[in-house]
Amino acid sequence: MFHPLLRRQGLYAITDGPRIDPVASAQAALEGGAVLLQYRDKTGEQRRRRHEAGTLAKVCARFGVPLVVNDDVELALASGAAGVHLGENDISIAQARAALGGDAIIGVSCYDSLQRARAAAAEGADYLAFGAFFPSPTKPQARHATPELLHAARELGKPLVAIGGVTPDNGGSLIAAGADFLAVVSAVFGAQDIRAAAQDFTILFQTHSQ
Repeated sequence: MFHPLLRRQGLYAITDGPRIDPVASAQAALEGGAVLLQYRDKTGEQRRRRHEAGTLAKVCARFGVPLVVNDDVELALASGAAGVHLGENDISIAQARAALGGDAIIGVSCYDSLQRARAAAAEGADYLAFGAFFPSPTKPQARHATPELLHAARELGKPLVAIGGVTPDNGGSLIAAGADFLAVVSAVFGAQDIRAAAQDFTILFQTHSQ
């Protein structure tokens, strides 16, 4: 069963902080049609990160879009975010669920592993993220996933996220393979016109049906 906040397919915009305009850039992505936003900032500047995440949670609420915090359960809880995204070196799904509650979105990176995805689904993950599908400027050393992995993961009954070098030019093949969300960093937040870049992905979902 899909989490009620994850029933819309579309662009999953992931911020590339720290940057000087985190709120304005995220709002531009939301205006362009992003249906899910992740706050990702790997620095240790706790005060700034809490302020930014809290502000983004309020902005996302105005758009009716969930905010997910990368890696940091405490920040997700403090900021009022809708949930957290966990990598392989983060706390367990059970620990995140205990901290955030049953209604929280808990997403998990599964990289190139269907076995990891099966385990995460069994443990209660709300979405499963695979990638990188293409060379990624954000994570150039990322493991490589294939569209066949998305096909195979459909049987798990969870929303599927495709990430890694995704652009409007190559994203259609991933939607066709079964991706419910295209997770994008550089192709949105590295664009000169963030809103227009987000709109390109929104249009992509409108023109590609699974």
